[in-house]
Amino acid sequence: MTVHHTRQRRHFLQAAAATLILGSLPSFAAEAGKLRIGIIGSGRVGSALGTTWAKAGHTVMFSSLDIEQDKKLAAGIGGNARAGTPREAAAFGEILLVAVPYGALPQVGKDLAELLKGKAVIDTCNPFPNRDGEIANWAREKGAGLASAELLPGARIVRAFNAVGAARMGEAAQRPGPRSGMPMAGDDAAAIALASRLVRDAGFEPVLIGGLAMGKHLMPGTPLAGERSAEEIRKIAATLN
Repeated sequence: MTVHHTRQRRHFLQAAAATLILGSLPSFAAEAGKLRIGIIGSGRVGSALGTTWAKAGHTVMFSSLDIEQDKKLAAGIGGNARAGTPREAAAFGEILLVAVPYGALPQVGKDLAELLKGKAVIDTCNPFPNRDGEIANWAREKGAGLASAELLPGARIVRAFNAVGAARMGEAAQRPGPRSGMPMAGDDAAAIALASRLVRDAGFEPVLIGGLAMGKHLMPGTPLAGERSAEEIRKIAATLN
């Protein structure tokens, strides 16, 4: 068998596995009630998604290095939003959104180590060498998904929301018409189920492209960056390894 055919077969099997996993998720997700979501990093991404999820009926806790700003953000949203420290948000959430500069991930992993273990975590963080320094080079070489798993040990990580602008994240749920796809990568079916619910509540259609190792493709500048239909994402993902 040629290398080309071997790759084609591997991509087919990866896509089939992803489809089977994601196809089994809606019934799992539908049984659950509204979620408690801890937001670690309430900048543009964290505030946009947290606001959307609070409006969808989930309860969110914003946290960052500026709790006074988080309190103002929560007060402006209303009853489903609150503010706390990162430790309080990590303890509060059934699922966490981590939206910090990649260079901050080692400290997040250290400070919240015992709270992250076994917790479903949506990882939106992208490594940029010009901002994050040497750790970004390491993460890009290793693959951002696997690198995040190493920096946040014990967390059940799903990479998502990595290559769509924050402004779009904040308005997608209100836009009419067909939904854009949201590529995701993860290894834990239950965490993927929770993340898929929140992707839908944010106005996107979840598209599982494979395991966490495929998270290296969920970054700006990659073929999966930007907005596309779910079918377009599947076609592109099938060409990647």
